Amino acid sequence: MSVDGTSATTMILDSKSGETLGRPFLYNESCPDALPIVKSIAPENHTVCLGSSTLCKLVSWWNSSDTDKGSVVLMHQADWLLWLLHGKLGISDYNNALKVGYDPELESYPSWLLSQPYSNALPSVIAPGKPIGHLKEDITQKHGFSNDCVVCTGTTDSIAAFLAARATQPGKAVTSLGSTLAIKLLSTRRIEDARYGVYSHRLDDKWLVGGASNTGGAVLRQIFTDEQLEKLSKQIDPSEASPLDYYPLQTAGERFPVADPNMMPRLLPRPESDVQYLHGILESIARIEGKAYSLLKGMGATPVEEVFTAGGGSKNEKWIKIRERVLGVPVSRAIQTEAAYGAALLALKGMEGNI
Repeated sequence: MSVDGTSATTMILDSKSGETLGRPFLYNESCPDALPIVKSIAPENHTVCLGSSTLCKLVSWWNSSDTDKGSVVLMHQADWLLWLLHGKLGISDYNNALKVGYDPELESYPSWLLSQPYSNALPSVIAPGKPIGHLKEDITQKHGFSNDCVVCTGTTDSIAAFLAARATQPGKAVTSLGSTLAIKLLSTRRIEDARYGVYSHRLDDKWLVGGASNTGGAVLRQIFTDEQLEKLSKQIDPSEASPLDYYPLQTAGERFPVADPNMMPRLLPRPESDVQYLHGILESIARIEGKAYSLLKGMGATPVEEVFTAGGGSKNEKWIKIRERVLGVPVSRAIQTEAAYGAALLALKGMEGNI
């Protein structure tokens, strides 16, 4: 058994009791108060040098909380859920721990991080999908699981979606179109630059490069109902480019392919036709996706050759055709689009050695 969860969703717990020491920090929540401090200790343009990084959230909590910090542990949401299953507090994986500063290439926390006063709060880190222990006996009995059910370390939601799509060759990519837009491209080269919200996750001997934009389906749901989206989409001609130029965001702030906490949503002018308006928004999101893949190529990543789509947006065939035209590469819906399927494959790999 394994679990995937949104990276950079951060929880601070008492390492003795497991009680939460405040509310969780959500994945897209920014902590600008901590950013100058983090930038002063981390290498230039490191992944943690974004206000929404896990490390910024830890530093912000550490400097503002009056709680006794002698027994504190940081956990990501996947870590926390897995802890409820196996009972061993303070274990994470190197996918989730990337944004707190863990180096998956060296398989250790860097010295500049370990020298900080809050380093005692950092979780121990092992590879994703590795066995931690058996499912707790009370859960086994309550829910009827097998006594030999093993709980493995987890991963992030977008990596799990990538695994579910079974995109195994460099140049293959998965765009997760959920409430936000997350991109993962399999590359032979590691790419990281906080100026553009670009980071790389380790995947065996290769790298998943990419980032997550705040544009996506949540913006559409602010404007249209599901029924409207389905009806209006059928009337769009995906072979024609929309002249409308938007930057669809729910609120101010973008993470990738531009890292700008002050970027404002741009959804005007609104044409009289709702079909044209939806077409413009879908095309604008596709352009953001295209800019993201072009950015990765320009930074030295393996060029994208094919894109698989996961998430709720993968159901919209007209949007797939729009994106295929804008990106200039084949785009298709992944056969398996549920991130949970990827987490299951990860657990299987951890137990059997391969997928």
